[in-house]
Amino acid sequence: MSATELRIPRFTLTERALHWVHAVAFFAMLGTGLALYLPSLETAIGRRGDVKSIHLWSAIVWGVALVIVVLAGNRRALARTARELDNFDRDDLRFLTGRTRAPQGRFNGGQKVNAILTVAFAVLFAVSGILLWLGERDTRFRFDGTVFLHDSLMWLSVILLVGHLYLAVVNPRTRHALAGITEGSVRADWAEEHHPKWVAGAGGEQAVHDAPTH
Repeated sequence: MSATELRIPRFTLTERALHWVHAVAFFAMLGTGLALYLPSLETAIGRRGDVKSIHLWSAIVWGVALVIVVLAGNRRALARTARELDNFDRDDLRFLTGRTRAPQGRFNGGQKVNAILTVAFAVLFAVSGILLWLGERDTRFRFDGTVFLHDSLMWLSVILLVGHLYLAVVNPRTRHALAGITEGSVRADWAEEHHPKWVAGAGGEQAVHDAPTH
């Protein structure tokens, strides 16, 4: 068996489901949000009321689907991932400064920062969105800055998205990571190059040929 055939399980089915539920809902909300925000798109599409309803229901379905995945899925795997994302060490800081090729675990420093920002933005999106919805029905919930916060989060999220898509789809050195979130496993040789600390630990012990991850 060659090094390129050996694969290491990277994400469970629950982790992949959580990622894709969030991704699909984000694109739906981003598209409808831009249509509501940009006058040119609003004029071209029209039917502002319908677009607004799709935006709202996309947010509701997103929240409900995330709860279902968490409750019905592998919560132990999610807890493990949360711990790994929250654990920054010196190698992560060295990786982020770019001064040296510091060895990385299952998630590198950049992926940890992206995940933390994504969760923070999701919470702020939900809170500001709920306040905007309530504010249309009760003036007591209309606060200065809520619209600005919601719109600013949209543009910041677009910046994160562009960087994420570049690394996951375009950059030849990193795009194999996409296999982990679609198939559940990655090539062992790629993992050893980009995440040696992970491979040296539990990852290396789990290496199998074309192993499915559940």
